Amino acid sequence: MVKLGCGTDGVLNEAKFSEPLPWIGVYIAAASLACAVAMAADVIHGFRHWKLWFPCKSFTINATSLTIITVAVKLSVDLNTPMPRGQDQLAKLSSTALICTVMGNSMPSIGAMENKEILTNILALGILVVTVVVNICIQLGTGVIFVFHLEHAVIMFLMLVLLVVLSFSALIVPTIKHTLELKYKKKYKMAQKECSEANGTDKSLEQKLREALMRYWMMAHTCSPQFVMGRSVTCTASGALCLLSAATLAEAMVRFYLMPGSFKFCKGDSDYKWSINLILLTQAVAVGMGTIAPAIRWFFAINFRCPKGGRKKGHGKGYKLEEYWIRRLVEMKECPLNIPVHNRLCRRIVHDAKVKFLNLCIWIQAGIVFMSKVIRLISIFLMGVILLCYNRCRDWLKKITPENSIGNDSGLESPHSSKLNLSHFVLHLEGEDTLVEVMMKDNRDATDYWRKKAMKRQPKYLMELLELSRPTEGFKGLTEFDSFKVPSLDTEEAPNCWALSLVTLTSIAIAVPNIESNSIKHLIAGVNEGLVYVRNIEDMQRNLVNSRKAANVVWLGVELYHRWLNVDLRKLSLQGKNTKEILEVLSDTGKNRFMEFKKCNANLCLLDGPSKWPIKVLAANSMYRTCQSILLDYEAKNYKTPERLFEAITVMVSDILAACLTNLKQFITTKCSTSSIEEREESVRHAAHVLGRTETILKRLHEKSLPGLNPDQMVVMDEWRSFHKLNSSLHDTHTPGSELASPTPYEVYLTVD
Repeated sequence: MVKLGCGTDGVLNEAKFSEPLPWIGVYIAAASLACAVAMAADVIHGFRHWKLWFPCKSFTINATSLTIITVAVKLSVDLNTPMPRGQDQLAKLSSTALICTVMGNSMPSIGAMENKEILTNILALGILVVTVVVNICIQLGTGVIFVFHLEHAVIMFLMLVLLVVLSFSALIVPTIKHTLELKYKKKYKMAQKECSEANGTDKSLEQKLREALMRYWMMAHTCSPQFVMGRSVTCTASGALCLLSAATLAEAMVRFYLMPGSFKFCKGDSDYKWSINLILLTQAVAVGMGTIAPAIRWFFAINFRCPKGGRKKGHGKGYKLEEYWIRRLVEMKECPLNIPVHNRLCRRIVHDAKVKFLNLCIWIQAGIVFMSKVIRLISIFLMGVILLCYNRCRDWLKKITPENSIGNDSGLESPHSSKLNLSHFVLHLEGEDTLVEVMMKDNRDATDYWRKKAMKRQPKYLMELLELSRPTEGFKGLTEFDSFKVPSLDTEEAPNCWALSLVTLTSIAIAVPNIESNSIKHLIAGVNEGLVYVRNIEDMQRNLVNSRKAANVVWLGVELYHRWLNVDLRKLSLQGKNTKEILEVLSDTGKNRFMEFKKCNANLCLLDGPSKWPIKVLAANSMYRTCQSILLDYEAKNYKTPERLFEAITVMVSDILAACLTNLKQFITTKCSTSSIEEREESVRHAAHVLGRTETILKRLHEKSLPGLNPDQMVVMDEWRSFHKLNSSLHDTHTPGSELASPTPYEVYLTVD
């Protein structure tokens, strides 16, 4: 009988165990390649958006990335697999260097984490680093690693230093978020005040919005937690250490390939066989790609601090320990420990131990900050000559180059940006006073760059559709699509929703027979482009969640398959029925769906209210009411011909879209005031893109006379309908000899409550 794992002679078959190792090597290479791709994506994102502090979007320290890194550095913790060749020994070193690269590259990502995330991720990273260091030391002792001893020692030292720097830098994240949040609120009030003052000037709406976006962007960008960490002195130091670890690996590889005679390797082959070369290649690429971001962060931090024009100034300053570095540790030291111990002596011993431990942490933090500043100073002296030559050459090129031929960082210069002083909207921490002008200069025209870039992608079908709107008649389509005379299917009526109304009207238009396919395509394209902005505007409302979901679900079927729920609209239009019969079929379908639900869930309808109805019931109710409203005016409006009905529906859609899009200016300013400090930067960028794409639309709508509703009312569709209903009743009771007061134009609001 053959025992499991043994041959016929009873001897353990060790060769069989190592057979999968080449494929495990492929697995390691794939994990290393995943790290390289993620870090490359961050580099591309940084260059594309001209963020040369390289925020961590794709590669951050989290559970997923740590798992992938653990796989990628398996060679570093492999204690007993023989590694006789030079490539094997280099692969061991590259695995170790990859950890340094990961830590240096991911430094800004801790700014975007919550407190619990920071704790768990740093602990997990610390366990991984300590495990790798211990295993490498064991391999150095056992002889598994028998060359590159100095390189391994250097990289292990850098790895431990980077872990300490990263861990203690994470301590300041809650502090800087709290500090910058307080500063943001003060600056935000200042921005509101300046926007209010701008309302009294003769500037156009577009220019007011542009300047408001510039203020909000400057605040949002400079208080972004990732940007704050990216420009911190410890991040600069980690960039230098990361660059040093990559240089150590590069030195070992150059020595191995160019001076092979200086090494003596063993005979034989690794159990990983051919996969070792693949591992070495992917990890070298990962280290090289991952070093780009930390190296450029280090370079630009040096460039910002380097003395200009050959004058050495400021080197003796800036070595004071800023209070925010140790504030959290001081607060922890002063807070009592809540431990379930009643003995006074024991509690005193524990408290004293805590105080001594935190005092040690404060000294370590102070030492880290001081050494980081020393590294920065050394870097300035080393790079000062190069940077000075670079600045002199750049100044010389500016003198000999024709004016305006060299653009700013964004590539576009706005004529009014140079007149707007944004320095007082730069949010900075203690010790960053010298960076205020730099941050303002580099980000002054960012919003103009995105806006002009977005202007190249105008919603042309939407703009064509809006040409049919009737602002001079008060956007009559708002009342025509859903008549107040249509009887309700329930004791309560569901509130109207911009998106659901547009989707329902478009569904009916598709079902109208004998309409050119090109006209239907243009209508669907226009509504599809408009719904992007309608959804943004409706997000400002906290209610009507189910109605918005209903619009999204129905529109998916309408746009892709020309189906309203389960009804084939194109098939319905080809059945030879006239327009009235089609309207009746759609109306009955909606009514039947609603009544079926009401019959089975009568109590639920009354308990939750109309806004909580299921999405299909809300869609059915909207279809019923819209079809019935059109049928009420069928004779008076002469909807008998398909072309006339399709034209009328298109005009209703245009009116609803135009009325809704008058809220774009309110959306743009509201979008800039999101409550999350991590999301503000992205929100302002989104607002700039929206302004760029809809600037022409805003200009056209603002030129029209709009109803005298306040901004909060204009977001709500039923407020418009109530306003029209009130005006209609006043018009009906108005005597011929008197004059009805015209609606007051809507005033531009750039402030947010």
